Amino acid sequence: MKNAAALSGQRPAAAAVAGASASAADVSTRERVTQLLLARGATTAVQLGDALGLSPAAIRRHLDAMLVDGDVVAREQAVRAHRGRGRPAKVFLLTDAARVRCGTHHYDNMATAALRWIARTGGAEAVEAFAAEQVAALERRCRAALEDAGEDPLARAEALAGALTAEGYAANASTIASGGQLCQHHCPVAHVAAEFPQLCEAETSVISRLVGTHVQRLATIAHGDGVCTTHIPGQPGRVPSGKTVSTVRTDR
Repeated sequence: MKNAAALSGQRPAAAAVAGASASAADVSTRERVTQLLLARGATTAVQLGDALGLSPAAIRRHLDAMLVDGDVVAREQAVRAHRGRGRPAKVFLLTDAARVRCGTHHYDNMATAALRWIARTGGAEAVEAFAAEQVAALERRCRAALEDAGEDPLARAEALAGALTAEGYAANASTIASGGQLCQHHCPVAHVAAEFPQLCEAETSVISRLVGTHVQRLATIAHGDGVCTTHIPGQPGRVPSGKTVSTVRTDR
């Protein structure tokens, strides 16, 4: 009886340890899901499960918990080509709150207040000058990383993606039918840029100068998109130094 009682007394403790281990494993998995969504932007449950080696039931359990916690939102996947019957797959994106916990948007309130003061006292031109100055150092660092990339804009875009990733932008470049595409899955100033798009304009101009061709910004995190997407034409023309390149949204 004594042994039975001892064993009985140990069970709650053992269960607690097992529960703590399971909880720690869940937290670790959800951190990995968060990092994947940060790097990839909008992603389906199947894609997340494949990347993490999880069954459909397991990944959906984690996503359901993250939905309840307010870490992700679900949207219907945009399908441009003709598709078969059935509802489109859902994609999952990080919420602003989750991005903040990833280390983004520090000092947003102070930065926004400062830009509002600049706009009141100096006008739109002063805001543009401030934005250009802010990205100047980034441009210098990225230009140094592109020294051996050659002249081809798409090759330069690939090298630029690597440089931007090193700066914390989680970027990647890919070739598409109409040229190339540079995607940034992380924007440290997204909340501020939502009110002051001059920051996006200045960054787009930097990308244009660095790849050596006119580019077109198709989507931005600051405007609610999952990824900042920049299109690079397949047959580019050189852009004169200092030329301003506007952000054009085609997702409306």
